[in-house]
Amino acid sequence: MAAKPVIVTRPAREAAQWVDDFRAAGLAAAALPLIVIEPATDVEPLRAAWRRISDFAALMFVSAAAVEHFFFHAEKNAVAAGPRFWATGPGTARALRRAGVPDEAIDAPPPDAASFDSEALWERVKGQVSAGVRVLIVRGGDAAGNPKGRDWLANEIDAAHGLRDTVVAYRRLPPSLGDEERALALDGAQGRAIWLFSSSEAIANLRLAMPSTDWQAAGAVATHARIGEAARAAGFGTVCVCSPQREALIASIESFS
Repeated sequence: MAAKPVIVTRPAREAAQWVDDFRAAGLAAAALPLIVIEPATDVEPLRAAWRRISDFAALMFVSAAAVEHFFFHAEKNAVAAGPRFWATGPGTARALRRAGVPDEAIDAPPPDAASFDSEALWERVKGQVSAGVRVLIVRGGDAAGNPKGRDWLANEIDAAHGLRDTVVAYRRLPPSLGDEERALALDGAQGRAIWLFSSSEAIANLRLAMPSTDWQAAGAVATHARIGEAARAAGFGTVCVCSPQREALIASIESFS
């Protein structure tokens, strides 16, 4: 029996790439972005961060979007100033390479890591942080441009007596679902397609967009245990947590057939 179609919920550009990858593997797939990425409304903090780049021992990027929106404001030859570049996963590391950061300056969890998150990154980089070491966290924000997301790694830097600054490189907004998007979401709600979640925020945005929907018949693949917990809390009847590696995701999606 053929695998059920998979609904990819990542932001639009990343979702399109994942859809292409799944289709190349023989799976039916469709994009339903549940997080909208927009530029920061106030770019002066980004420009100021680039002017101070030599003050930082390391720059931590929460996502590929953080890399792209931060480097849009890069000053000429700024990367040569010598900081370390921390990436939470392979997608973020690839974005750093595209931006011109050399491999030897990038720290990230290994490609075969069980998870790609702040905890896995910290295991790689915590030896770089001691009293007085300054780290810049480049992250997303809400519609008003206020920092949005987990503070776990920031708290670890504080506990190690490091110094950390934060800059919002982009905004993360909920989507506006049209008729086609709602029809696709209802297919997923009724178990005719499999949801793929790589963010708890995407689940929250889905619930906000379709507050009266019953998700008991829905099945989901989550790329982290924390995301799986959010899906179960939202009422998804069947949730599988697996590695975000392509082969593991394909196997999990096929297991729903």
